[in-house]
Amino acid sequence: MSSAVANLLKILNLEPLEVNLFRGQSPKVGWQRVFGGQVIGQALVAATRTVEGRQPHSLHGYFMLPGDPKVPIIYEVDRIRDGRSFTTRRVVAIQHGQAIFSMSASYQIAEDGFEHQAPMPEVPGPDALPSESEVKAELLPKMPEPMRTYFERERPIEMRPVEMQRYTSGDPGKPIFHVWIRATDPLPDDPAVHQAVLAYASDITLLDTSLVPHGRTVFDPTIQGASLDHALWFHRPFRADEWLLYAQDTPFAGGARGFSRGLIFRQDGTLVASVAQEGLIRDRS
Repeated sequence: MSSAVANLLKILNLEPLEVNLFRGQSPKVGWQRVFGGQVIGQALVAATRTVEGRQPHSLHGYFMLPGDPKVPIIYEVDRIRDGRSFTTRRVVAIQHGQAIFSMSASYQIAEDGFEHQAPMPEVPGPDALPSESEVKAELLPKMPEPMRTYFERERPIEMRPVEMQRYTSGDPGKPIFHVWIRATDPLPDDPAVHQAVLAYASDITLLDTSLVPHGRTVFDPTIQGASLDHALWFHRPFRADEWLLYAQDTPFAGGARGFSRGLIFRQDGTLVASVAQEGLIRDRS
């Protein structure tokens, strides 16, 4: 297992402190603030560890303060309700005595019902796209320093963007972005691990999608970007170490905020999750 995936599993494996109380750590990678996907994933882990026999179907979170990567994050779980079919949990992430993130999550027993889904977009499959090593070899020399530093680092999530040219052209594009994602190494079989890893990965490119129509990226040093809220719905079983298509669009931007949505599909076309997020995209140029 790569050190990046091992470190991801380590930060998602929270330390129990007391009933309903957990402690999470951040990777030592020199970031100035905690990555939002890490907090989402850790909060989901905290909530899930207080639920038995039910799977999460949705979570809704709000970011309130930047996380400090130098100190642990305390996750306090409120067992709001345990019903016959649904379970509700509320999680607050705390640092320096203040809430930096809050999340509500809902769990459901397995039930049958009506079924339909949106079709998967027709895009090239991951095997038809350049691998990360090929992308790095071709594009790293052309990338600005912040972007190059990000892509040079070993990461736990492999990404194969369909519209890779947006990172090099600087031209405004259609308000969509498609990227294949998967963990770079096999993960344990526990579904809770795959759900936490997908929650982590769901925050990587979504905010950036809201800048596609403007020919900008979050790697632009004049862009101040930050996730403000994040919603994730789990629909069907999946493995986060197998290729998933993250089909994203951005229907709105305004007031220094961008709104983006995403549908996540297995390679066989099954819709496994949906995402929505609003984020800060302030232009400081």
